[in-house]
Amino acid sequence: MMATMQSLTIQPDEAVLTTLEFLQRRIPAAPAAYLRQLLKNGKISGDQGPLRATDRLRAGTTVQLPASGRLQELLAAPAPPPTAVELLFETREILVVAKPAGLAMHAGVGHEDDHLSGRVNALLKARGNRFMVAPVQRLDLDTSGPVLFGKGKSACAELGRLFMRHDVEKDYLALVSGQLRGELYAGQTLTSVIPAKGKTKEATTSFRVLGRSPAATLLELRIHSGRQHQIRRQLAELGHPLYGDHRYRGPCPEGLPRLFLHCRRLAFNDPFNGAPLDFTQPLPADLKIFLDTIVPAAALP
Repeated sequence: MMATMQSLTIQPDEAVLTTLEFLQRRIPAAPAAYLRQLLKNGKISGDQGPLRATDRLRAGTTVQLPASGRLQELLAAPAPPPTAVELLFETREILVVAKPAGLAMHAGVGHEDDHLSGRVNALLKARGNRFMVAPVQRLDLDTSGPVLFGKGKSACAELGRLFMRHDVEKDYLALVSGQLRGELYAGQTLTSVIPAKGKTKEATTSFRVLGRSPAATLLELRIHSGRQHQIRRQLAELGHPLYGDHRYRGPCPEGLPRLFLHCRRLAFNDPFNGAPLDFTQPLPADLKIFLDTIVPAAALP
């Protein structure tokens, strides 16, 4: 069968990518060297003519691909395996991915071969990228939600400063034991001192009640500091530990597959261009199914 020319259209969320990054996203099976060669030889064009690897395109731009049998095979290649990374957003400096529950952030005991940082680095290595990629935040093993990575040392440092200045909004959903009445707490804010790297540091978390039943309360929380196990520790100290939290003696019924803690939202201004970025992830199906059995009237945001 004779190969035919094909075209791709730049979507609004892809306008921040370079031509090469766009092609790597749309044709993940294609080696980066092969795509670079096509671009170098002028085989891939936009509305104004041949494109370069570093060009940035506008939303709505049509990218014309050459009539190539190999390229058509790569376009039709099967979807990545389940261990692949779910990309939520990408620019030259930033990568945001969805972390599933049960996947560790880094290599460790029991997670030597499969962890989120390893998956992200493997993805970029397959594209031909050679710079360092590292997470700028962390989520516990059993916590799901969006995670921010920096692409390169300078990007990681700049993104890290966002967190140090508390310029990042981090919202969580948590199901706790018993009826926690937000109106009993002034300003609906929890402040406590938490051990951190041999010292003690203040931790602040604000919250609102989304639904209650005699056995449980669904909360939306925003953390204003980044202490390890901050939400889990503070709610356990309050007498309302999280469902599924073995470590802090929360209830662990058979119908709950894991810790009921999910990072629902991550929002900040891109420090490299000033654009507001806001990423939300709905409550995963396994937690939603359990929630419906214990707090059926909860109002999810």
